[in-house]
Amino acid sequence: MSTSAPKRLANLWDDAKAAAMSEPERLVYRSNLLGSDKRVTNYGGGNTSSKIMQKDPLTGETVEVLWVKGSGGDSASIKLDGFSTLYMDKLRALKGLYRGLEHEDEMVGYLPHATFNLNPRAASIDTPLHAYVNHPYVDHMHPDAIIAIAASVNSKELTQQIFGDSIGWLPWKKPGFELGLWLGKYCEENPNSKGLILESHGLFTWGDTPKECYETTIAIINQAIEWFEQQTEGKVIFGGPATQSLDADARRAVAAKLMPKIRGFISEDSHKLGHFDDSAAVLEFVNSNNLRPLAALGTSCPDHFLRTKIRPLVIDFDPAKPDVDAVIAGLADQIAAYRVDYQAYYDRCKHDNSPAVRDPNAVVYLIPGVGMLTFAKDKATARISGEFYVNAINVMRGASTVSEYQGLPEQEAFDIEYWLLEEAKLSRMPKPKSLAGKIALVTGGAGGIGKATAVRLLREGACVVLADIDQTALDNATEELTGVFGKDFVRPVNINVTKEEQVISGFAHAVVEFGGLDILVSNAGLASSAPIEETTLELWNKNMDILSTGYFLVSREAFRLFRAQKIGGNVVFVASKNGLAASPNASAYCTAKAAEIHLARCLALEGAGEQIRVNVVNPDAVLRGSKIWAGEWLEQRASTYKTDKDGLEEMYRERSLLKRSVFPEDIAEAIYFFASEASAKSTGNIINVDAGNAQSFTR
Repeated sequence: MSTSAPKRLANLWDDAKAAAMSEPERLVYRSNLLGSDKRVTNYGGGNTSSKIMQKDPLTGETVEVLWVKGSGGDSASIKLDGFSTLYMDKLRALKGLYRGLEHEDEMVGYLPHATFNLNPRAASIDTPLHAYVNHPYVDHMHPDAIIAIAASVNSKELTQQIFGDSIGWLPWKKPGFELGLWLGKYCEENPNSKGLILESHGLFTWGDTPKECYETTIAIINQAIEWFEQQTEGKVIFGGPATQSLDADARRAVAAKLMPKIRGFISEDSHKLGHFDDSAAVLEFVNSNNLRPLAALGTSCPDHFLRTKIRPLVIDFDPAKPDVDAVIAGLADQIAAYRVDYQAYYDRCKHDNSPAVRDPNAVVYLIPGVGMLTFAKDKATARISGEFYVNAINVMRGASTVSEYQGLPEQEAFDIEYWLLEEAKLSRMPKPKSLAGKIALVTGGAGGIGKATAVRLLREGACVVLADIDQTALDNATEELTGVFGKDFVRPVNINVTKEEQVISGFAHAVVEFGGLDILVSNAGLASSAPIEETTLELWNKNMDILSTGYFLVSREAFRLFRAQKIGGNVVFVASKNGLAASPNASAYCTAKAAEIHLARCLALEGAGEQIRVNVVNPDAVLRGSKIWAGEWLEQRASTYKTDKDGLEEMYRERSLLKRSVFPEDIAEAIYFFASEASAKSTGNIINVDAGNAQSFTR
């Protein structure tokens, strides 16, 4: 199902490992094995169940309990607490309460009454689909190879042709109580069947042991993969290529120019995060003759559709004549046309009780010769939406090659997207953090203040690009922060802020990783100390290069991005108390820091009309964790103040009005204030974080 023949799924079942487990643990084991391969099911998709005999905690009697993947979660990583547990006798009793298809949604409200052992995990809409299959172990997966069959116009005939009588078929039905009854009826009438294909949906398989169920799932998917390999060999895919891809660097360059513009157009209500994919499967599709007609049909599987919207937006771009400026000039009209089309879809399909229309912008953007962009409220969702559309591409590849691909009927798609149960689920989502959807770039990000700042911004939901010249420190900081916050929130980039080309390419890299920029924390620095007659031109220029020119270069790139996006922006300079109050034997450093502060004032004037705020945080005497105190600077300052290394921190503390030490986290807190909406009406301002120093009072 990819551009090259895939390997068969491996049977990973380990009898010895499984034998040592309890029945619930074997369910987790089976689920994790299946979810570990995206050819079996997509992220968060599919579900598994086991009907297990357990002791009732009240009566002490042995009862049959359905363990089934609960609402949300992912098969690859699910643990015991990810499963709902329900009394099977109560689930069977629900059949007597069912009032028919028009009332099936009310059945979800009865599921909590069937909860076993006060399990807090909410049961999913797919619970009846597992409950009414008269086999103890059930897998429901969304393999590309199977959905390619399910999404073909003659899917019933293809199912019979490939699997004979071992696998059945049911027509499309929205997941819910009615489909559960259909599955139960099928199983009763076909006792020898190993599973069935649901049209435009996915695969159900079952067995009398966990191992049998797992191995049946793997075998059925492998059979479909093998059949598609035979049927598609030597055939033209997607109508053949209409164009050729740009080279990898050129593709990223185009993405870097388009992503901030698109992000700006679609972030009026809430800021979006972007993801770029130029994998072989994506390029084969976006370069093909059938790109537009197939894309217009939309996706088929409900899981695909919920993540990727009714259809993607194909960007007008000719890689043979790569005029990016012309594409940018036409973006507003293309995006506006998509919104109008989406509103028309909503108006055609809405019911009297439908939720209000949601964000009318596309999630998926396809660019011939370049690849695919996806945008969502957070990076993980943007990335996963892209993965789902790759699943959809694989499905279209198979179905359109052996048959005719069909998307989900428009009304059915709408009824899932605007399902009242889905709306209720969305309403229960936690409130976004204060910087959710925001992208920050922190220079000097691997140092004490830089890393503390990254942590503070990450805690509030921002995505952070760590920029640093020290690759080893950068690698260590990235590993540390991704371990805490996850890979979707942190990206590293090696930048020497004094090198114009590195700054430009580094910001472009950040844009492709996350889609744009909202916050620049300019923090890269050094410190030097020498009497004026011992200050060499080299030392003077080094201070000016890093602390003045470096701040100018990163600010210029940030302003370019902010103005491209047209959704405001935020710059925070980490300057120094020394920019306001002179210190002996530090003329180069103090002068450069003063230049930073005045540059910030100038930029605050330039950016205000476009809601670009620029503010300054002035630290002083931050010894702990700061790289500028490693080496000669500490010795030089200790010598200036006639003390030693150990006494310097105490000297700084006693020098302050508050008699307190200043730490990187204190600076990070001030930076967060300026980066957040708490300071929305502040620009051109300075916060001193120095425990009090009368010389550096700003007024």
